[in-house]
Amino acid sequence: MRYLPLTDTDREDMLARIGVADVDALFSDVPADKLLKAPVDLPRARGELEVERIMAKMSARNVAASSVPFFVGAGAYKHHVPATVDHLIQRSEFLTSYTPYQPEIAQGTLQYLFEFQTQVAALTGMDVANASMYDGSTGTGEAVLMAHRVTRRKKAVLSGGLHPHYAQVVRTLSEMANDQVVTLPPDVAAGEDILSQIDDETSCVVVQNPDVFGNLRDLRPIAAKAHAHGALLIAVFTEVVSLGAIVPPGAQDADIVVGEGQSIGNALNFGGPYVGLFAAKSKYIRQMPGRLCGETVDAAGQRGFVLTLSTREQHIRRDKATSNICTNSGLCCLAFTIHMTLLGQAGLERLAQVNHANAVALADALAGVKGVTVLNESFFNEFTVKLPRPAADVVEALAAKGILGGVPVSRLLPQAGLDDLLLVASTEVNTNEDRAAFVAALAEVL
Repeated sequence: MRYLPLTDTDREDMLARIGVADVDALFSDVPADKLLKAPVDLPRARGELEVERIMAKMSARNVAASSVPFFVGAGAYKHHVPATVDHLIQRSEFLTSYTPYQPEIAQGTLQYLFEFQTQVAALTGMDVANASMYDGSTGTGEAVLMAHRVTRRKKAVLSGGLHPHYAQVVRTLSEMANDQVVTLPPDVAAGEDILSQIDDETSCVVVQNPDVFGNLRDLRPIAAKAHAHGALLIAVFTEVVSLGAIVPPGAQDADIVVGEGQSIGNALNFGGPYVGLFAAKSKYIRQMPGRLCGETVDAAGQRGFVLTLSTREQHIRRDKATSNICTNSGLCCLAFTIHMTLLGQAGLERLAQVNHANAVALADALAGVKGVTVLNESFFNEFTVKLPRPAADVVEALAAKGILGGVPVSRLLPQAGLDDLLLVASTEVNTNEDRAAFVAALAEVL
């Protein structure tokens, strides 16, 4: 059977019902110069075996993260994921489960989501966490919208250390809602005067820690200034493992904490799917997006779990809804929860220590390469180096030598004039041999 088994009569009936003459009329809003003049230059059809051969040949052009020394970060980090994680999430009860609307048949799903929320709240030092967002960037956008609801204001101040992709998501959502966004210039040295941007019209201040350049930030003075003006502090992170080493944002009086949970339990996966973490102070719980699972007892007095709060407009009146997020990253949540359970508090702290130690060792080694300057005074497992030539060219030269040596800042901020800066990450997967190979290759290509 064809994938869309429509006859010519079927199509004519559909077009007549819509009220257009032909399919091309459906694309009338697209500028004519943007439309293709002919079909894409691809074979019309190939057999399955032929397609597999073609795809295998194309994929072989990739340099897989596990095949060479890998020092790429900038929001997606390579960590070791125990085999237990993949084994358990592939159980059919988890792999094929859907939204747990019926608690009497979904206790397993509800319980792991409850445990996930508990772990996220503990990691961030916050009162309550939801059952996840899609990823850290969209979660940040939702956090800003939540702050607007809480404060009844429309102005967000974004730190120059916020990941550019996260900032762009906030700006996109804000533009559609006619909200104001003040974005500070890129702040490589973490020296921006963000306090001066906070006034009585400010709804929220969004600060990443560690920031996109790897710097550690003290959130306390920012929280104090924001609260003095009736605004909220939104603390963002892209590397959740850092919470095993640094002071959690809840302990620095953040009001909303949001970030990316990919580093625990989830592989790089060519950029997704990932899992957004979202936590807040309990007094703001009814303004949180997404859903929350709660603990209760059943008719027999046995411990049980239910969906306690669902703020999606499909579930409640539209004017009371906080978000139209349709689902959560359920399987990614489970992977996160399993890995986090295997680690425990002591394991997470030890993992964070190893990450920091590896990054320090790499920073010290790179600083010894002629022409290379490490710019950070403090960092967790990622830092910024200044090179004597464009970082994008250096990365390509390193790749040719079998080293994936980081992310050029120009890739994230192409118009910022920071072409000579390179973001470098070193996690527990990097060995002494990997670091030595990176240093030697960098010295050769500069």
